[in-house]
Amino acid sequence: QVRLVESGGGLVQAGGSQRLSCTASSRTLSNYAMAWFRQAPEKVREFVAGINWSGGSSVYAQSVSGRFTISRDNAKNNVYLQMNSLKPEDTAVYYCAVREGNYVYRDGYEYWGQGTQVTVSS
Repeated sequence: QVRLVESGGGLVQAGGSQRLSCTASSRTLSNYAMAWFRQAPEKVREFVAGINWSGGSSVYAQSVSGRFTISRDNAKNNVYLQMNSLKPEDTAVYYCAVREGNYVYRDGYEYWGQGTQVTVSS
């Protein structure tokens, strides 16, 4: 079992930046892929960014490509999401997720955090 706790959400103005963190407890994540998803009000949860176990490969949703960067620190069991040039449409609850596997994945995640709210004001 993997427990995930996100932090770093809050209110930010459009054009600003914010960094989300997610810490995993209980076990090493060196053989697990990690990702960030988000869910805006009245919308389905969507994939934002994913990273492989080593941190050497990543993939992004088209809507955030070039603005967001996912990274991880396996020694600390952490995954991060650096968000730049934020837009009001980025407003959502952001979730980190973990799954077994050595590649980058857009789905099939097994463990989820409780989410952190990011609100971008115009």
